[in-house]
Amino acid sequence: MNGGDAGGRLVRPFTLTGGRTRPSRTDFTLITSVTTVDPPPDRAARPQPEHARILRLCTKPVVVAELAAQLDLPVSVVCIMLCDLLEAGRIVAHAPRQISRTSDMDLLQKVRDGLGRL
Repeated sequence: MNGGDAGGRLVRPFTLTGGRTRPSRTDFTLITSVTTVDPPPDRAARPQPEHARILRLCTKPVVVAELAAQLDLPVSVVCIMLCDLLEAGRIVAHAPRQISRTSDMDLLQKVRDGLGRL
């Protein structure tokens, strides 16, 4: 886990979330794209170190799964911290684009037909 300091001590995930185990919102899935708000809101408080790391990583759109991997933290912990940042107006979350079911069914039919020809 990347929560160590220079002395090699580890920061436990629950300390990063203030003991919370669930996000306050359901905006985030593994493929939700996150981007920092630039410039930050006028009233924005100085972020905690881990929140600041997230903000640096989100200057360009990044999905939640990639963010968790870069931070070397569990996705659940990252989602809780993302909720904090979203509620503070520091990030924007973009839900994955919905693909129409018709396209999915057409693709599945083509795959099935192709497999049948093998």
